[in-house]
Amino acid sequence: MKCFPCFRAAALAVAVFVAPLAHSADDAKTDKTTDKSTEKTSDKPAETTPPGDSTTQGTVDAGGQHIAYTAIAGTLTVGATEVEDAQLGMDGKPQAGSQLANSQPKEAKDASPIARMFYVAYFKKDTKAEERPITFCYNGGPGSSTVWLHMGSLGPKHVVTDGDQHLPAAPYKLVDNANSLLDTSDLVFIDMPGTGFGRLTGKDADKAFWGIDEDGNAFARFIARFITKYNRWNSPKYIFGESYGTTRSAVLADILENSKNIDLNGVILLSQIFNFTTDIDGPSGNPGVDLPYVLALPTYAATAWYHKKLPQQAPALEPFLKDVEEFAMGPYTHALALGTDISAEEKQATAEKLHEYTGLPVAYLLRANLRVSGGEFEKTLQEDQDLTTGRLDTRFSGPNLNPLSENAEYDPQSSAISSAYVALFNDYVRRDLKYGDGQTYLPEAQFGSAPWDFKHNGNTVSVNVAPDLAEALKTNPRLHVMVNGGYYDLATPFFAAQYEEKHLPIPQSLAKNIEYDWYESGHMVYVRDESLKQLHDRVAAFIKSTSPQAN
Repeated sequence: MKCFPCFRAAALAVAVFVAPLAHSADDAKTDKTTDKSTEKTSDKPAETTPPGDSTTQGTVDAGGQHIAYTAIAGTLTVGATEVEDAQLGMDGKPQAGSQLANSQPKEAKDASPIARMFYVAYFKKDTKAEERPITFCYNGGPGSSTVWLHMGSLGPKHVVTDGDQHLPAAPYKLVDNANSLLDTSDLVFIDMPGTGFGRLTGKDADKAFWGIDEDGNAFARFIARFITKYNRWNSPKYIFGESYGTTRSAVLADILENSKNIDLNGVILLSQIFNFTTDIDGPSGNPGVDLPYVLALPTYAATAWYHKKLPQQAPALEPFLKDVEEFAMGPYTHALALGTDISAEEKQATAEKLHEYTGLPVAYLLRANLRVSGGEFEKTLQEDQDLTTGRLDTRFSGPNLNPLSENAEYDPQSSAISSAYVALFNDYVRRDLKYGDGQTYLPEAQFGSAPWDFKHNGNTVSVNVAPDLAEALKTNPRLHVMVNGGYYDLATPFFAAQYEEKHLPIPQSLAKNIEYDWYESGHMVYVRDESLKQLHDRVAAFIKSTSPQAN
């Protein structure tokens, strides 16, 4: 789909993980802004009365249980700072007599910035809060709503997408999800500020919420408000982030643990990226840092294996990948580290080994100086068939847009399934959840002239949130982390995630708190039915092992 890592060399600063999805403007009654490039979201009139929550009932058969649940679709409003947030009531309005209420300006656009964040919560009936885990789920971007996790992974409904081909046009198929996690945990799917049915209002609201630190704090305030509203302070708590959502999770875990005094039982990561200097989309812009090529090589190999492009096809994927990983961390790392000192003989031998593992021509690898970016690999692997290989899920392929281009110009997997997710959610939320009439659901943020702020803790040079998760683990040594990834994910390669976790600045004794689970799927591992079942079973086991009272 079109709302995960969209790095290319020139896109590191703006909407890094987001590609636009077509959508219409909000109904004139709720949002009169139509030109996002010239008028900021923060200048929109504030809604005096946000739409009320909607409560519905449902059932699903999952995990061997017939589960009756209550679904609540609605919004919670958070402030841009701790002081301002503390002065907001649960209705999102300044509390009477507070400084925030007394200082309200005449014009709504000049008010203190707030974010009204949309969510859908699913609560299993007839359970005790202190015995029932609750898991907060969100996608990434930055700039993505959570329509993808909500409709594809562990919620009570599932968009049917199994396969590696472009789906036929509507009508699409939505089914009850036999792999819903509701057998083990209540679920809350949260849309980031400025997406979904949520809206930003107030002075410079986009700047107040669109950044690594700003976003992490907004989610922490949301969770604190949510567990207050629904009396879940004493429930076992988990956060589940995908893609940039894993970046958020590292920041969020640290804030919850060390600023909010909210201990988490577990952090569940899917398609992880912590250190943005390891990104394989634009490594040529950072010469001398060769780690991206090393960490992407196993994904190149898995992809070539899947498409049968290897000179000698290995009988099984995982043993083959172990050989590739050893080569990547050994001879390949050594060859790249030599730079211009590499001998002609070693360069030739390395290129021939890379050909054996990737199927790319030896001559091409030599011209590339043994360094092939993600976009180059996607364009070249199936070039003899005039096909571009997928990025979010390299099992997918599509026709080349420009046979002469050096890099892939689109992502076939994103094009294949995005429409189904957006269409079915828009139908489901209004028909089943009874929410959203007269409103437009925004699958991704409309950044316009307000790009995402990638400064983290004052660091403007590079993004690496590994220290945040490390601090959360060290200050709560009972915290457990689950890392999930797909072998065919070239947006956030699985081997890079493993490398990041194994290099967290933590005592070796805490390494046992981290588990790794890999799938024969891509970035959205749940689009493959077999991988979705594995994801459910493994996440359920993780929650039960870290919250023995789970029911």
